[in-house]
Amino acid sequence: MRVLLTGGAGFIGRHVHHQLVAEGHEVIVLDSFRPDVHAYTPPPHPGLIIGDVRDADTVARALENGIDTVIHLAAKVGLGVDLDDLDDYVSSNSLGTAVLLKQLAHARIGNLVYASSMVVYGEGRYDCERHGRVAPGPRRPEDLDAGHFEPPCPSCGAALQPGLVEEDAVLDPRNAYAASKLNGEHLAASWARETESRVSSLRFHNVYGPGMPRNTPYAGVAAIFRSALERGESPTVYEDGRQRRDFVHVHDIATAVTTTAAALPQQPAVTAYNVGSGTVHTIGDLAAELSRAYNGPGPVTTGQYRLGDVRHITASSDRLRNDLGWKPTHTLATGLAELLRD
Repeated sequence: MRVLLTGGAGFIGRHVHHQLVAEGHEVIVLDSFRPDVHAYTPPPHPGLIIGDVRDADTVARALENGIDTVIHLAAKVGLGVDLDDLDDYVSSNSLGTAVLLKQLAHARIGNLVYASSMVVYGEGRYDCERHGRVAPGPRRPEDLDAGHFEPPCPSCGAALQPGLVEEDAVLDPRNAYAASKLNGEHLAASWARETESRVSSLRFHNVYGPGMPRNTPYAGVAAIFRSALERGESPTVYEDGRQRRDFVHVHDIATAVTTTAAALPQQPAVTAYNVGSGTVHTIGDLAAELSRAYNGPGPVTTGQYRLGDVRHITASSDRLRNDLGWKPTHTLATGLAELLRD
């Protein structure tokens, strides 16, 4: 394949780039080197185009010279700091994806892997003993203030059992980032159907590994915990630390991306895949494991919360395993051991 990789200089992008090259593909990277992610901007060189995916002329130039597949990772990530981020999420993610799709149509390029996120589900799967599978509503500030973090059954108020969400679950984004990523999925699906093209949306779970960003409020929880430990501080755990997540190593994300890209010509017009390790851990587990790995102070559980966070979100990645033969290779223990060498 000859691949255009947007966001290819970012944390996940660098690993995807390495994997593509290792598999023998030709890669052109398009990255804006936005200052809230990158400490410096390198000079342009063959194989690297420095520019914003929202700029149509830049994207058109990047799609020249025989590109046949696009992997779209470029995005503003994270939960955000406050509502002042709202327009940036919409511009960077929704508009950026729309500009890319328009130029793909003009260039008659019909293969796209779109980096989505598990956040499009909102809260994950829950089952009530009395009412079966239910969808809890948004958590209320007054409950969170009182330390009641678990969402109750919306019908009877009973405790719920969290489970693994599958790709056909109802999508319910609950913050600006989540809404922008789901909007990108919808835009890409519309493009695929109108142009007889193919898109696979990969819903990444909590990604960690070598090259994680440091000291940024938009980083993932693993990166935030590690930055604290490197400063000699305790990791700060919100709520009670029992939030369930699936932490997936960035190398496994990269192989999922390249496996999906290679399979696109045989895929239906629109597909979606969860990409996770398949193993459930809590955020408290992660903080404790990192504290031990770094021989640092133990985590501090604060009871604080962020209203845009969800309580539990873990997913089944069986569809990706069964359809394309992908499987993860890292456990949390082996992945964190590798992180120590970074």
